[in-house]
Formats: sequence, C-alpha cells, structure tokens
Amino acid sequence: MPVLYARIPEDRIGALIGPGGRTRREIAESTGAEVAVDAAEGEVRVSGPDDDPMRVLTARDIVLAIGRGFSPARAMRLLKKDTFLGILDIKFTTGRHEKAALRRIRARVIGTRGRARSRIEELSGCSMSVYGSTVALIGEESQLEHATRAVELLLRGSEHSTVFHLLARLRRESAVEAAVGVDTPPDEG
Repeated sequence: MPVLYARIPEDRIGALIGPGGRTRREIAESTGAEVAVDAAEGEVRVSGPDDDPMRVLTARDIVLAIGRGFSPARAMRLLKKDTFLGILDIKFTTGRHEKAALRRIRARVIGTRGRARSRIEELSGCSMSVYGSTVALIGEESQLEHATRAVELLLRGSEHSTVFHLLARLRRESAVEAAVGVDTPPDEG
C-alpha cells in the first residue's frame, strides 16, 4: 500500500479538515485514498490501494495545495487530468531572508489589490496562491511553465508590464500552436 506524508502549517489544518471533516472526506472520496490528519503535528498521512498509486499522489498534492493557501475548491482542480501543482520558494529565488524584504517581494507578486496575481492567473490559465514564503501554482504543464516564468521574473525585479506582455505573447503563441495542430490534416504516407 503506497503511503505518502505531507506537513502543512498549523493554521491550514482547519481548511484541510473542513466543517465536520467534510473537506477531508471529499478528498478521500474523490481520489480513493485515505487521508489521516495529525492536527497537533501538522502531519498528514495519505495512503491508498496498490492498484493505482497516482490516487495517493493526487490526494497528497491536494493536501499540499490546501497547505499552501488554496481553498479546497481550487485545490480540487488537481483532480483534472494533466493538472499539476508547482511550488516556488520566494527565499530560494531571491536569496533574501529578512522579513521586510520578503513582505516587499510578496507584495510585488500579489500587486495592488491583488491585480498582479489576478492578471497572471488570467493570462497563464493557472490558479495562484501566495502564502508565507511560497508561491503555489495549479495548472496544466504549459500553463505552469508560463506562470512560473512570470513569477520568477517578478521576483527578480522585472516590470509588471513586461511580464504581462510576455504572458500575453506566450498565450497567443500557444493558441496558434493549438490551432495549427488541430487544423493540420494527418500525413497520408
């Protein structure tokens, strides 16, 4: 039986368990994995049947997403096929560990009234959460690549407008590639 462990912040345990244990049950029912929460330690044990270890991985990623600040409803996006979780550590990217610097950098990624975060979500197609010293992203592979690139550029000091123009261009290019792939007839060799 595959078993994975995750540690989440104490203040996110309530969101993971949900009212009357509802969120934890929903994760278990939708993935087929068992989710056991040790609220005192902040440790979560996810286990499941041997026939499909991907269920355990998906349940663990949902737990981690909730731990990184996503609402349970947004974290459940990970149930979709080819949808993944990516987590960027702001401290690792910037090399800054002071609280004031971390606050300033987080504010830069979020933007005034959350506009930068919303714009990145809109242009990349990813869901985004800024929690503690991390930025978590949920999306398909190409969406994750685009959003990760955008966040890393912002963390390194790029102008917001430059990052948004890049995301818009990447989105247009992806749309063109998808249209060409759909409209191109197969080779008749």
